[in-house]
Amino acid sequence: MSAQGKGIVIAIDGPSGSGKSSTARGVAKARELRYLDTGAMYRALTWWMLDNKIDVNDAAAVAANVERPVIVMGSDPSAPTVTVDGRDVAAEIRGKEVTTNVSAVSAVPEARELLVRTQREVIEAARDESAGIVVEGRDITTVVAPEAPVKLFLTASAEARAQRRSKEVRTGDVAATQADLARRDKLDSSREHSPLTQTADATELDTTGLTLDEVIALVVKLADEAREAQAL
Repeated sequence: MSAQGKGIVIAIDGPSGSGKSSTARGVAKARELRYLDTGAMYRALTWWMLDNKIDVNDAAAVAANVERPVIVMGSDPSAPTVTVDGRDVAAEIRGKEVTTNVSAVSAVPEARELLVRTQREVIEAARDESAGIVVEGRDITTVVAPEAPVKLFLTASAEARAQRRSKEVRTGDVAATQADLARRDKLDSSREHSPLTQTADATELDTTGLTLDEVIALVVKLADEAREAQAL
């Protein structure tokens, strides 16, 4: 994928609870860019598998069914949407069952190949039709958009991530949330295909001691600098 185009591509990777989604949406709104949450796509696929009684721990079964659901992502950062076969599943995909099983589905090569292809199509359309797009996930800087002019890897302490995720899912059991995040980190960083990892040219941003507004401002600054460089 070429980074040369009308619209800018801002690629953000990082583990759960590092602030990717809030940051990505904030940056997209600040600069009137489109937004894509690739993790929500894997969650939507996982939800469909579970809803259709597919054994998500059977890689062959998942692979045989990956092309059946129609997953559509809305790219408005102010009101992003997720539909599967025309049904709004934005709430369902954040449930505990999907969260527990999404890493298993994400590890299936056929699932990643299909969704990465779709993600690249969304990015290309945004570059051609708008000011650009902010894309967040776990393999954006490494696989989906490795030539993006702005590449970031967001991190935060385990405690901060657990506190944020507990607040997001409205559970007071921070210790259990931290343990679940550690489990997902291990699965996502050790899988054979497209593991969560930081590229040498990605800017690492530790969000532990920063407010959301501060993180957004830093990323906006990097994006503006990249745009100016592209214009030269």
